[in-house]
Amino acid sequence: MYIKLSLRNARRQAGDYLVYFVTVVLSAALVHAFNGLVFSEELRSLSSFMESLPAFIVFTSAMVVCVIGWLIQYITVFMLSRRSRELGTYILIGLENNQVARMFFLENLITGGIALLAGLLLGTLIFQVLRAVTLSLFHAPYTFSLALSPRATALTFVYFAVIYLLALHKSRKRIRTMKIHDLIYYEKQNEAELVKKGRNRRRLFAAAVLSGIVGMLLLLTGSLSLCLIGTGLLVFFLYGFFLSFSSGVPAWFDKRPVRKYTSHTLLVFRTLCAKLTTMGLTMATIALLFTVTLVSEGTAMLFGTLFENRVEGSTCFDIFLGSVASENLEAEFEEETHPTGEPNFARSGLEPYLEYIRQDIPLRASMQYDIYRGESLQVTDYIQGNAEYYGYYKYDPLMAYSDYTALRAMLGYNPVTLEPGQYIIHCMPYLENIMEDYEQPVSVDGTMLTPGAVYTEHFTQKLWDGNGRGFVLVVPDECLASRPVSHSIYAAMTVEPLTQAQDDRLREIHEYQQGGSAGLNSFTTGDYTLMTRTSLEREYASTSACTIFPLYYLALVLTMVSATILTVQQLSESVRYRRQFSLLGKLGMDKREMETALRRQFTIYYAMPALPPLLISVPFLWNMGHAFEPGTINGPWHLAEILGITLGLFFLIYFVYILIAYGNLKKNVLG
Repeated sequence: MYIKLSLRNARRQAGDYLVYFVTVVLSAALVHAFNGLVFSEELRSLSSFMESLPAFIVFTSAMVVCVIGWLIQYITVFMLSRRSRELGTYILIGLENNQVARMFFLENLITGGIALLAGLLLGTLIFQVLRAVTLSLFHAPYTFSLALSPRATALTFVYFAVIYLLALHKSRKRIRTMKIHDLIYYEKQNEAELVKKGRNRRRLFAAAVLSGIVGMLLLLTGSLSLCLIGTGLLVFFLYGFFLSFSSGVPAWFDKRPVRKYTSHTLLVFRTLCAKLTTMGLTMATIALLFTVTLVSEGTAMLFGTLFENRVEGSTCFDIFLGSVASENLEAEFEEETHPTGEPNFARSGLEPYLEYIRQDIPLRASMQYDIYRGESLQVTDYIQGNAEYYGYYKYDPLMAYSDYTALRAMLGYNPVTLEPGQYIIHCMPYLENIMEDYEQPVSVDGTMLTPGAVYTEHFTQKLWDGNGRGFVLVVPDECLASRPVSHSIYAAMTVEPLTQAQDDRLREIHEYQQGGSAGLNSFTTGDYTLMTRTSLEREYASTSACTIFPLYYLALVLTMVSATILTVQQLSESVRYRRQFSLLGKLGMDKREMETALRRQFTIYYAMPALPPLLISVPFLWNMGHAFEPGTINGPWHLAEILGITLGLFFLIYFVYILIAYGNLKKNVLG
């Protein structure tokens, strides 16, 4: 009989707690999909950088599993409290505690098993989406293959088996040891108040607000030690605020009786305070999870912008070879001042690269040229005084106009004209506004040149030995006849994108030239830089898979788990709210007023755990965006756009749960 009851109750439970059931299914699907990434040999073979992917995914999955475990544990205890009278009745009619405990255990296990099975099937499809996105980042072909990974399935099963068994074992043990009276009235028990006295709660409320302000200021300093202290203060703020809200806010209204009795304020805040008195600890935990969610999403957006900017800014060429701009190279290049000729790359040690390129890589265009030293630092000083700029040269970098026009043609940019007596400024986009305002002439080899046009196409200006650091001044060729060379560059555009084999071969030559494993870039004195678009795109794809994917994964699960707990708690109050509003109707409140009061009460309930995370995460992410290297964020509007998308993604998911809860609550309470 108790097996039949378990099956019936499992079906009823899936209906009554549909939001919870769907969240568990989606969580299991995400865990399974990312476990598929861990065990995918295909994806790990795309690049050597992908070898670290399993470590990132496993670390993130560990946090996700802990959060899902908290959700299942919380909802299991919650369901036990809501059904305690029913379970106590079973004991009254003759069932033993062990049988009731076994029945509760079995029905939750059946529900969890069905959710896990559905999650595994859905996770297989989500894995295909992740696989397709990852392959597209590497420009690799994708073919659909619906195959289950046994190891990913087994790991997901182990995760959820451990979670459910631990959660249900605790509830089963509690049912077996509880007396009938305690079980029947278990529903009446609320979360214990950690701070008993109202005076202490009011003090805690003031201390929490103060610690939140100080913690936020410390977090914005950028110092690691101060940031750790600030983080601790912010955690104290979240828990202190919600644990003391039920005394802090009423005390504020007691001093302002006019506002207290305005409209529905007394009804809304009295109900809200009663709710927070019994679940303050839970609300604080949800607020903390929302904070982590917003920081994770925002960090993923900022990192994506950073990685993309590095790919676009590091080199606009398919192959880039350059000598490091080092003071120790002055003597070598001062002997080679060729304003219109080709530098002697054989002497500079780049011949092994060029020999391989000539033999095995079809080129559409290639060019060897020099960057020259200006006579002063006047443009660099101007930029440093008006924008964030990390200077490197002790001079303003110069480029010959003939080289500049040839490079623009090679890159497919529109042709430009240098007017007599002028110089062109080519800079990174974030410097465009201030460079357009620059009106000072510069002296080059005794010739005074006035500012001309400003151009901002991608032009390899993030490297120390690129086409200037952030900017370059394009001057007439004859002005460079006696100027010393800063560094030499070889740039090429290939007929077809470099294959992985060709890119790896160039890297092997580079490592051999450096006398060891120098990696993709080498900035050691006397060495040279190798950059290829293929290697940069592979690195961007790998870092995205290893950092951005896990951050979104964590944020999505945290949002769903937190919103589920809020929704289940709210929907469980339907009966109490119906009695409350029924009484208000008898006292003369019309339906429109009741709808307004319910909507206001509902809005504040869902806004409470979301507002403190907004106040914490938005300034933190704004400060984090400004901490990136100059040029990553192109102005405040760019950063505002990133924050807007971050908040939009968060509230898009959050509003789905809010709309579901409000629709059901309004229907159940007001009819």
